[in-house]
Amino acid sequence: MKKLLITALAIGFFISTALLILERITDYSVAVMNWEMPGLTAAFIFWGSLSDSVLLGVVIAGIVNAVVYSLPAIALLGLFKALHALAVGRT
Repeated sequence: MKKLLITALAIGFFISTALLILERITDYSVAVMNWEMPGLTAAFIFWGSLSDSVLLGVVIAGIVNAVVYSLPAIALLGLFKALHALAVGRT
């Protein structure tokens, strides 16, 4: 389970990073910003209460996006693991 969680969080981190890079490539398009909203919303909520540090806001946004985007990865990896266990058990 620990390996599954770490793998899913890594996938979520890479998705979040790709969206951050895609945002700059598309010249800050509105369509890309909608995908970034979970992390940006959390950053705006906690940014003012913690401090005015831009770096802290970016870190909070990255962490929240990594967690949000890792949830589907956890579900898929868990499904593959269960299907693999069923397939191995039948042979």
